[in-house]
Amino acid sequence: MKANKEKDESMDFVWAYDKSGVDWDELSELYRVAPLGEKSPADLEHVFNNSRYMCFIYDGSRLIGVGRALSDGRDCSYICDISVHPEYQGYGLGKQIVQTLVEKSKGHSKIILYATPGKEGFYAKLGFKKMNTAMAIFENEGEAMEKGTVSELVQ
Repeated sequence: MKANKEKDESMDFVWAYDKSGVDWDELSELYRVAPLGEKSPADLEHVFNNSRYMCFIYDGSRLIGVGRALSDGRDCSYICDISVHPEYQGYGLGKQIVQTLVEKSKGHSKIILYATPGKEGFYAKLGFKKMNTAMAIFENEGEAMEKGTVSELVQ
């Protein structure tokens, strides 16, 4: 577990809440190093175009953090793809991204978050509870099984 780092006074982060000006290649690289996996710039542009809420964090012109939420505007908001560059992890930016997306999702009957295996404790500290009935179908089921993201239902 990383200790909280103190933010250097010279670190002046800029938050953006829309996709204008996003360098999709840079975002793809952030996903790779964070690590959230390999996602093409075109695929990322597509999914962000279909997301209701989003936030991007910049250190100067460098993209260092991101998150998004899909929402129907009333019943369900699904927070996903929380990513912070490894050099900036431990400053509380991931927590701030989640809190921002939760705040933007207020008024929905439920806010759902998909966590990377091993990160559940981080999200529990932010008020999320484990779902006992969530189910999923993955395009690459073998990889999802190997990572521990899904498992066979034992009856």
